[in-house]
Amino acid sequence: MYIIAGLGNPTKQYEGTRHNVGFDAVDFLADKYQIDIENKRFKAKYGKGMIEGKKVILAKPQTFMNLSGESLQELVHFFKIDVESELIVIYDDIDLEPGKLRIRKKGSAGGHNGIKSIISQLGTQNFLRIKIGVGAKPSGWDLADHVLSRFPKEDRKRVDAAIERGAEASVVLMSQGAEAAMNRFN
Repeated sequence: MYIIAGLGNPTKQYEGTRHNVGFDAVDFLADKYQIDIENKRFKAKYGKGMIEGKKVILAKPQTFMNLSGESLQELVHFFKIDVESELIVIYDDIDLEPGKLRIRKKGSAGGHNGIKSIISQLGTQNFLRIKIGVGAKPSGWDLADHVLSRFPKEDRKRVDAAIERGAEASVVLMSQGAEAAMNRFN
């Protein structure tokens, strides 16, 4: 069984923001594979289903970004998954241009507070990640203001395509492994 967790912030005010591309990718998967993610438990909205023959839990932590690890720790322990091979986290990355993807098997938080929380709660940096580029903050901007802002029209199309590719990358991670996914999407 796999857990695919998209990071973001709950409530309507954050929909469509840079920080919520992980939620958007999980929503894309839920729509494509007809998985209802309206169950509320583990400090998350989640749903169980099948994707390309694999049992999955799609999850959107509802703790707000900086406490995402609390939700994932509960999910991981309840469903008894192997963090290194069965947890896939999809989230925004300001170090990547809008629309770019980067897949990693492990690594530091790189300044991302949601990932810091996950590493702290799970006690490891070794979990699969799909980073979706949202672009660097403009000079003089506060980082929080940047990641909580919406995309300009010229970037939105590229990011929407990256959200779809990020969702597709999660399927490749499950079915073909990290190396295949990195070779295809990085």
